[in-house]
Amino acid sequence: MQKIFTLLIVFVLTTVVSAQENSEKKAIKKTIETFFDGLHKGDSTLVSSTLNSTVKIQTTFTNKEGKNVLVTESKTKLLTNIANKKPEHTYLEKLISWDIKIDGNLASVWTPYEFYLNEKFSHCGANSFQLFNNNGKWKIIYLVDMRRRANCKVLKQ
Repeated sequence: MQKIFTLLIVFVLTTVVSAQENSEKKAIKKTIETFFDGLHKGDSTLVSSTLNSTVKIQTTFTNKEGKNVLVTESKTKLLTNIANKKPEHTYLEKLISWDIKIDGNLASVWTPYEFYLNEKFSHCGANSFQLFNNNGKWKIIYLVDMRRRANCKVLKQ
């Protein structure tokens, strides 16, 4: 009887922990989806709502000379670029998959993507997000994306 009771307690605790982690993953995913909703709409206020005040934003790519480049952008510049998006331009960053890791108030998210400008394929790559749970609200504290035009799955179709 004691063995059954112990197994029942372990099962309940495992279920509660799993449900809590799924809830956190949903909240993290919602933060990133809101970021991209704002990007697609050209709504810098919406994007800003997902970013921590001290967010670090970087992009990496290989230039025409074959050198790897890392560019750092300010939060202000990112938001200004989004706000100045021309209405006739449509952006679509199609996230291919999600890999979310959580430890306490820190989360790491890896999202490979394809980017389309005006419904035409532009480039592919991966985003790496770091998020901080600021007392119940997940905020992006670091974002780096990698951009390339070669070896994109969409180009092989």
